[in-house]
Amino acid sequence: MGETVQTLPYGEWPSPIDAATAAAHDGKPEFVGFVGDEVWWTEPRPAEGGRRTLVRRHSDGTEESVLPAPWNVRSRVVEYGGRPWAGFVRDDDPLVVFVNFADQRLYRCEPGGEPRPLTPLSPVGQGLRWAEPTLLPDRGEVWCVLEEFTGDGPSEVRRVLAAVPLDGSAAEDRGAVRELTDDRHRFVTGPRLSPDGRHVAWLAWDHPRMPWDGTELRLAEAAPDGTLHHARTVAGGPDESIAQADWTHDGRLLHTSDRTGWWNLYRDGEPVCPREEEFGGPLWQPGSRWFTPLDSGLIAVVHGRGATALGILDPETGEVVDAAGPWTEFAPTLAAHGERVVAVGAGPRSAPEVVELDTRTGRTRVIGAPHKDAVDPAHYPDPQARTFTGPGGREIHAHVYPPHHPDCVAPDGQLPPYVIRAHGGPTGRAPLVLDLGIAYLTSRGIGVVEVDYGGSTGYGRAYRERLREQWGVVDVEDCAAVALALADEGTADRDRLAVRGGSAGGWTAAASLTTTDVYACGTILYPVLDLTGWGPGETHDFESEYLESLIGPRAEVPERYAERSPAAHADRLTVPFLLLQGLDDVICPPAQCERFLARLEGGKVPHAYIAFEGEGHGFRRADTMVRALEAELSLYAQVFGLTVRGVPVLELTE
Repeated sequence: MGETVQTLPYGEWPSPIDAATAAAHDGKPEFVGFVGDEVWWTEPRPAEGGRRTLVRRHSDGTEESVLPAPWNVRSRVVEYGGRPWAGFVRDDDPLVVFVNFADQRLYRCEPGGEPRPLTPLSPVGQGLRWAEPTLLPDRGEVWCVLEEFTGDGPSEVRRVLAAVPLDGSAAEDRGAVRELTDDRHRFVTGPRLSPDGRHVAWLAWDHPRMPWDGTELRLAEAAPDGTLHHARTVAGGPDESIAQADWTHDGRLLHTSDRTGWWNLYRDGEPVCPREEEFGGPLWQPGSRWFTPLDSGLIAVVHGRGATALGILDPETGEVVDAAGPWTEFAPTLAAHGERVVAVGAGPRSAPEVVELDTRTGRTRVIGAPHKDAVDPAHYPDPQARTFTGPGGREIHAHVYPPHHPDCVAPDGQLPPYVIRAHGGPTGRAPLVLDLGIAYLTSRGIGVVEVDYGGSTGYGRAYRERLREQWGVVDVEDCAAVALALADEGTADRDRLAVRGGSAGGWTAAASLTTTDVYACGTILYPVLDLTGWGPGETHDFESEYLESLIGPRAEVPERYAERSPAAHADRLTVPFLLLQGLDDVICPPAQCERFLARLEGGKVPHAYIAFEGEGHGFRRADTMVRALEAELSLYAQVFGLTVRGVPVLELTE
């Protein structure tokens, strides 16, 4: 603590973390991979319109952004995208294929040259989209997931595995794209070719299931001419989720399955490390990787119960040795080359960075996107992982971020305001890592708690399925239980509690405001608000039947869809709120917000609605994030009676 300690009310502490600083450090590196000996990955550029670039780390350790603006390496398959690039070395130079966000075409890129399209545009619906490419240079093809719209509706779509010629002959000719599978399954992941080239494995599933409900591991024989034959299901089913499949160096099939209630790893159908922890997760993006096999026979794994570690698994003994270092969370992206493993790790004092593990020496080091303290780390929060008790005695996992400032304390007897944050998904989980958006509040004296409510992943299938047909009930109850527990123990001010969430978390925030009296205000970002409209025809195909499990069969319990919807109970709102929405959002479209606000008219509830042009589901542009953060802080300042300087006053209307 500094020499001069100021006594100031909670929420009024001067902070060096402004909204621009927080926005500049939003996002994380993703989709790591090797191109020869080099490590490549995608990385956000919030100041460049929120695009994602492709970063190349040369053998000498220098980095370069391979593609200048406006190139944006990001797929829109299932709208959440998936792995958008792959590469290999040819004649000592890298050749990379990638998906460009604006037109969703697959491009080929070589050093010093302009990217050249490999796939055509389509005049039908939202066109052709690609994800999880695998390069087969000997065949002159790239194999990947093809998502093809057959009409103008969001669910008029088919998905297959396809082979795209690397010579560009399909750039204007859809007929030159070779389909590897039929479209009997609604969803597929990218093909994984066995080392001998004789078999291909992939995952598939169908509505109304989501991939964490039930998936199938498909296996086919690959003929010399590149066609697939005798496709069959070898594992999985309606009530078993397989999150990933791959091959060992000697041609044995690996996959993660939750058949025991936990995502564990199997080799040729036999468990290799049975534990009550997760070696997989929710498959929101094709190409997510929780494990990768090494040439030595060992397997690099991202695993844990709650928090995730990077480990090396010996499938012969079942022993896992975790990598040493300050990282307490690893993302589902892994790649291996020889004895090297690369991953993306983060911790309470560091944002996500690219980490390399030498499996021969056990040494770990940061090799890309290194964390750099934007401010004195003395202003970072000191989070606590805690378990609370909810209704019926059930456990609720949460991360508590108390107010923290090296040079400020609050007056004796004063309790801090707290913001209860609900993550998205709702199968998400709140990682215990440095988030300057949270530090933006805690450094000013506003506490934050992130709740892994029932339905969150990381704690086994039973915890995940607490939300089955209970969305809008269990999530709301769990957030309220944590908020009230903090107040009852004297950690938080009972009269100054707020709820905040985006996407599915926005639903939980809105449902909390319309069904409880726990909160003094709320911030709702790109939410689901009206279940009667959100579904086939209004949202995207991937989640269009998600409510069948979250709420119940629409044909059997139609009244529940209206009863649970915050839009149906807008008249119950009595506290101020902020609503933030991207106008290009096709997952939770602006119509949801508009219907909600229309039903609010006459309610005399102070509120603000800010809609952002050019933003979709989740904000990516620096200027958007700055305005959103400042508006959120201004809301809390007005409701909690705080004097906050340097932040535009959010105009609340009734």
